[in-house]
Amino acid sequence: MKTVKASIIGFGSIGQGVARVLLMKKEDLKKEGIEIKVVAITDSKGAVIDENGLDLEKCLAVKAEKGTIAEKAMTGIDVVNQVEHDLVIEVSPTDVITGGAGLLNMQAAFENGRSVVTSNKGPLTLKFKELNETAEKNGCAFRYEATVGGAMPIINLTKEVMAGNEISSIKGIFNGTCNYILTRMLEEKSTYSEILTEAVDLGIAETDPTYDVEGIDTAGKVVILANAVFGMNKTINDVDRTGITQITYEALEMSAKNGKTIKLIGEVRKDGTLTVSPRLVPIGHPLSVSGTLNVASIQTDLAGEITVTGKGAGSIETASAILSDIISIYKQD
Repeated sequence: MKTVKASIIGFGSIGQGVARVLLMKKEDLKKEGIEIKVVAITDSKGAVIDENGLDLEKCLAVKAEKGTIAEKAMTGIDVVNQVEHDLVIEVSPTDVITGGAGLLNMQAAFENGRSVVTSNKGPLTLKFKELNETAEKNGCAFRYEATVGGAMPIINLTKEVMAGNEISSIKGIFNGTCNYILTRMLEEKSTYSEILTEAVDLGIAETDPTYDVEGIDTAGKVVILANAVFGMNKTINDVDRTGITQITYEALEMSAKNGKTIKLIGEVRKDGTLTVSPRLVPIGHPLSVSGTLNVASIQTDLAGEITVTGKGAGSIETASAILSDIISIYKQD
């Protein structure tokens, strides 16, 4: 049995989802020869630490009751540097402009010889090559399936399951908020602003939806795919990006009359072209999914076109990808 001491850096929706999944899958992990002991959790107010392993059910209850698990005035990087453990589960808020605390946490983790599993896109859109080089230099694993498509497997699919295939392009819908808005505009014959308000009320869109609707979130995911799958060294500034704010109901209606729909499509091609833009997609095409679903179409030389669909957001769904990465690192042969 491999005992892995881990920290959860960030205890918002995804961090709590990770805790719940670790509780749910405790026995399944043991069957794989893995025991995860979470020895530290941080949120925006501080940290809770127990080097013998925290009671995750208690931590979730305290967070729900008090709004914080903080018992010590320690930040994520303090925990990474000072608490002895093997694995950093980095799920702090994303910052695609500077990389935020997540970038510092990952760099510190590798410098301390700790492996990282993350859902945090920001650092990877800015410093992908540097992070991978630092991880390799220090003998650490670095896994990030959860950064693109939530529960939808794509990075590990292309790098492991589809090994031997030459991939010429990956394109798809990588933002559930935009897909929901475009779907509902046509269904309800409503304006962009009306459905955006609905999406905010339902918690599907943020109060400030710029990151989603301007295509920034999708662009970040396209960059990660370019770097992880194609070995490029791109940043978010390399993406030709257009969002959905100018799409009208009339445009959607006209498209539907011609057997097509409008979707925000992110694409990376082998030649280095990275784009995010609204595109016409035939109704019934594999990329024509509705609601908050994500979808990716991978063009290969041997397997042809492979399409995967799944939930691109949600705490448990995202945590499922994090769990998959943890098992990949520590599974006993």
